[in-house]
Amino acid sequence: MRKKIVAGNWKMNKNLSEGLSLIESIKAGLANGQGAGVEVIVAPSYVTLTEAVKAAAGSAVKISAQNCHQEENGAYTGEISTGMIQAIGVEYVIIGHSERRQYFNESSASIAKKINASLAKGLKPIYCNGEVKEEREAGKHFEVVQRQMNDELFHLSAEEVKKVVIAYEPVWAIGTGLTASPDQAQEIHAFIRKLLSDKYSAAVAEEISILYGGSCKPDNAVEIFGKKDVDGGLIGGAALKAEDFLALVASF
Repeated sequence: MRKKIVAGNWKMNKNLSEGLSLIESIKAGLANGQGAGVEVIVAPSYVTLTEAVKAAAGSAVKISAQNCHQEENGAYTGEISTGMIQAIGVEYVIIGHSERRQYFNESSASIAKKINASLAKGLKPIYCNGEVKEEREAGKHFEVVQRQMNDELFHLSAEEVKKVVIAYEPVWAIGTGLTASPDQAQEIHAFIRKLLSDKYSAAVAEEISILYGGSCKPDNAVEIFGKKDVDGGLIGGAALKAEDFLALVASF
């Protein structure tokens, strides 16, 4: 049975003390019974990861990195390898986020290599895909998502792909205040699951969690998370306040 997941991507927010304070607040909320049965993940910046792992130890909070490099080591100034991330006890890593694609020119080839590198070190990739506004308006959103999955994910074996969490991001809804309707979210989540079923099997597709990643907030989460093929969310702005994040965790 696939997991219900709420993952908070802090992006370039929260210094060390702020981040640790937020983790403590989330832990306190979960200890009070919020989010039973939900996998709760937070993705701080690199400089906070080591202390975040320590702060989350023994709690229901899992830690993710926001990115990784595809090579194990070498002359890649400023980059962090999957081995470095795994060595400090991080469990997840976000790969292919729309901001990495847009601002840092990440290619499908590099995203596929990052997924491989993550799996090789025992990390669980949170693989992001989705269309921009112009592609949605042109009716190309299905085509875009299918191409991304073909180029970036479908080289994996069935056993490997079951270790991946997929986060569908309507890029036009990130940071804009726009949100896909619950029906729009369900439609493309069902499409992604059908692609997985066609490539692997229906049984494999049913094991993979597919998250919604576009301006999800406490006031719309219950309806979005209630859709059959939506297994949770990859949360941006609403992950920066414990009250909002915990409300999302409690939205199932």
